[in-house]
Amino acid sequence: MNKTLRISFALRNTYRVNSILFSLKQIPLLKKLLPNRLYQVHGLKVFANVLSVLWEIISVFLGKGLYFLIMIVGIGALYQKVPADRLFLHILLFLTSVGSFANTYMFNPTKDKYYAMILMRMNAREYTLVNYTYAILKVIVGFLPFSLLFGLAAGVPLPLCILIPFFVAGFKMTIALIQLTDYEKRGIIPNENKLSKYAWIGILVLLAAAYGLPALGITVPVSAAAVVMGIVIVLGIVSIWKIKTFSFYQEMNKEILRDSMNQMDKVKEVQKEQSNRLISGDTSIKSSRKGFEYLNELFMKRHQKILWKASKRVAFVSLILVLGALLLFYLAPEIRDKTNELILTYLPYFVFIMYAINRGTGFTNALFMNCDHSLLTYSFYKQPGFVLKLFQIRLREIIKVNLLPAAVIGGGLSMLLFASGGTDNPWNYAALIVSILCMSMFFSVHYLTIYYLLQPYNAGTEMKSGTYQIVLSVTYVVCFLFMRLRMSTLLFGALTIVFCVAYSVAACVLVYFLAPKTFRLRT
Repeated sequence: MNKTLRISFALRNTYRVNSILFSLKQIPLLKKLLPNRLYQVHGLKVFANVLSVLWEIISVFLGKGLYFLIMIVGIGALYQKVPADRLFLHILLFLTSVGSFANTYMFNPTKDKYYAMILMRMNAREYTLVNYTYAILKVIVGFLPFSLLFGLAAGVPLPLCILIPFFVAGFKMTIALIQLTDYEKRGIIPNENKLSKYAWIGILVLLAAAYGLPALGITVPVSAAAVVMGIVIVLGIVSIWKIKTFSFYQEMNKEILRDSMNQMDKVKEVQKEQSNRLISGDTSIKSSRKGFEYLNELFMKRHQKILWKASKRVAFVSLILVLGALLLFYLAPEIRDKTNELILTYLPYFVFIMYAINRGTGFTNALFMNCDHSLLTYSFYKQPGFVLKLFQIRLREIIKVNLLPAAVIGGGLSMLLFASGGTDNPWNYAALIVSILCMSMFFSVHYLTIYYLLQPYNAGTEMKSGTYQIVLSVTYVVCFLFMRLRMSTLLFGALTIVFCVAYSVAACVLVYFLAPKTFRLRT
């Protein structure tokens, strides 16, 4: 067992270290400083190993902390009239049910499992048990400090706070028991990456129960939650025997991993076919324009389904939500004051929302896959004047795509502000509309700029830029942090407009001077 654990760690760590070294090599400032034989440099490998170990430790706690902060405490803050202890346990119970079905830690076909059990022919039973035990221990250790911190703050009794990590682990082990038994009896292979439609329906029902019932004033009593937790912990303990004595880990994992590898190949083929189907093959599509305007117009006409479908869908859903909120104002007038207050102070929250719905990455992906990966082989395509000209044309088009849902959201917020009681300063209405439009424009500029400055794809359309992925991750983190910011609508709106204009000017300058060197195919 100890040998298997060491090999498992070494295998996972090697894979992670190589990924870190590869990412470092992609950073422009470090690329010239790092040697070509990067993977043979002892000092760098030690540095990467340290980062890998630190990440392993952080991963034990980071995800769990965000889970409590966002999914339970954060969303729970919306239910002001529900007792905090009951609400905390109610949401926790249902979300744990979802997590136990969707992520048991045993049936996830990962690359390290494929390397260990298929390529290295390690003992599947021993490898599975060692790694599963380690994963369950991480669950208990990672959940314990946050269940105590947030649970006690919500008024949950200390004994229940201590039991929460064991309840989560027990639920996962119980589901593992059910799935192992099902495999023995019916030969059904569980796969966390390939949930059935019934599993997805169940997950949606559980999520609706977690967040919908408290809105109706219905929550699981603390005593009932304690009983459920106790039963699940006992079932988890009982499951240990079955998990330990199961005889078909070798056969089951081979089938899961084989199906997973085949599925990955099929997914790539299906995605390519779907992309081709969405591109119009109509040979009658023409343009009367000249130069890059001609190229751009043909591209936009042939890719309308890819570029506009999601935008129209988001705009439609946003309109439905606005109309639903207006109907709610009519049915429950008491929520108008609270909504009015939220709109006037929570505008920074919409930075994350506009980030989530922006079509920037989809647009740049379509540009490369169906246009740039061929044209980048020509030198004229990378001349500064031509690069800036095409950048500005494309920026105009992606702004159009993203402005549709932004206009609906901005106008809807202004309408909701008026319907919920209005404001003494009429500039707030304009600030809501213009700031949302500016957020949309900013993300359009941002994604197209980093595409030109960090062009991440190689000739095989594979993403090879670690820097590009780092920038995307930083963008996500910054947008997420804006959800914690509280500022008046007028002030934040003014700052948004100024920043958007300044960022757009800076982007054009950077693209003109740098893109001729950076906008190229990666090797």
